[in-house]
Amino acid sequence: MKRTLYLKLLLSYFIYGIVAFIIICTFTQRLTSRYMEKQEASQLYREASIIASDYATEYFKSSMSLNDFQNHMEIISDYMTAEVWVVSPDGEILLDSSDPEIGKRSNDTGAGSSPYIIKDFDITDFGNSYYTVGKFYNEFSSDQLSVFSSITEGYQTRAYIILHKDMNSVTDGINGFLNISFYTVAFIFLLAFLILALFVRAIYRPLIKITESASRYAKGDFTSKIDIHSNDELGYLANTLNYMATELDTLEEDQRKFVSNVSHDFRSPLTSIKGYVEAMLDGTIPVEMQDKYLNIILFETNRLNKLTQSLIDLNQFGHHGIRLDIADFDINNMIRMTILTFEGKCAEKGVSFDLVLTGKELFVRGDMTKIQQVLYNLIDNAIKFSNSNSSIKIETSIKNEKVFISVKDSGIGIPKDSLKKIWERFYKTDVSRGKDKRGSGLGLSIVKEIIQAHNENINVISTEGVGTEFIFTLPLSKKEG
Repeated sequence: MKRTLYLKLLLSYFIYGIVAFIIICTFTQRLTSRYMEKQEASQLYREASIIASDYATEYFKSSMSLNDFQNHMEIISDYMTAEVWVVSPDGEILLDSSDPEIGKRSNDTGAGSSPYIIKDFDITDFGNSYYTVGKFYNEFSSDQLSVFSSITEGYQTRAYIILHKDMNSVTDGINGFLNISFYTVAFIFLLAFLILALFVRAIYRPLIKITESASRYAKGDFTSKIDIHSNDELGYLANTLNYMATELDTLEEDQRKFVSNVSHDFRSPLTSIKGYVEAMLDGTIPVEMQDKYLNIILFETNRLNKLTQSLIDLNQFGHHGIRLDIADFDINNMIRMTILTFEGKCAEKGVSFDLVLTGKELFVRGDMTKIQQVLYNLIDNAIKFSNSNSSIKIETSIKNEKVFISVKDSGIGIPKDSLKKIWERFYKTDVSRGKDKRGSGLGLSIVKEIIQAHNENINVISTEGVGTEFIFTLPLSKKEG
């Protein structure tokens, strides 16, 4: 058996981890970068707007000295970890928080003689956005997040506040967030591993047991039992398969017994027929005695024919169901007519009938021919196992729109441990084997099949040494109502 499910689970687990890692490195990182960039830009823009509306306006109105303005910008620069520039519309740097000398940059040689102007500066390069990312006209060696806000006075733009923040510091925040994401995914991955281990223990291993046992069942070994006792679907499946295995094992044993019984019941009459025919052919049986043995052969032939027909009936019942010809008929009259066929047997044994029938006529609904077969088999059994000079009571009664038919003898009875087995094909109790050597053991099986085909019930009450009573039901005919 290929155990591919476990490999699929492991493969799915590792694919999940790899996909999660790739998603964080690509999709999550991109989204996080955009989010952090916008958040940082928004924060810088708020500060730039405050500077432009408060400090810068006061400076251009000459309400604040250059030194004070420079000091405020340096404080804000330290707080925001960003450079603060004041740039004129034509690109001249009027103030740099990192350079106390207005218009000069520390890395510019000869910057003391003339103002520093940003080459190709054009505020419209920002477009519709209030920030941009880059080296800002090549003024920086690394990418910067640059945010601007206009300084207006009298509806005229006097200058721009531009805040530059190194993207490396923004990236550090992004990396910190991604590290948290990686730790989270690692924790989830570990948790998923624990869930996988739990799944293997709670589901995969029981499934393997069930599969292995099912494989043995398929090979005909029904002795193996699935040791799973969980109160869930797997436990239910295991119990169902155990029950199926027990039933199949029993069925297989029944089939062996069935074949054995059929072989035995066919062999006995065939042996008798073969022996008598050979004796006639070789002259062992004289001609004047042949009629006697020909009658025995005829009897054995009829017995074989009856046994064969019973087997055919049972086979049809089991595979295709019983085809019933449902009609209304008088069950009381059927009982009276059926017992007439046993007049000779009853006379030989001194058995009489005690009929306790409800009404002169009692109509039921069912297959008349099949029910007559039921009555014949039950009465035949009652006569076989009744003591000499005894009576058989046959009774009909009505209860809850049902007709109850009872056939009760006062014979040898059925042992208690055999009551549940009498409906099995070819089953004979040890007591009956001494009484009924010619029976096939199929009569009661046929009776039960017929009654069940009518969706009715048949029960037996028996006490060993006292007698046996069979009771079956039929629906009361509407004609009777």
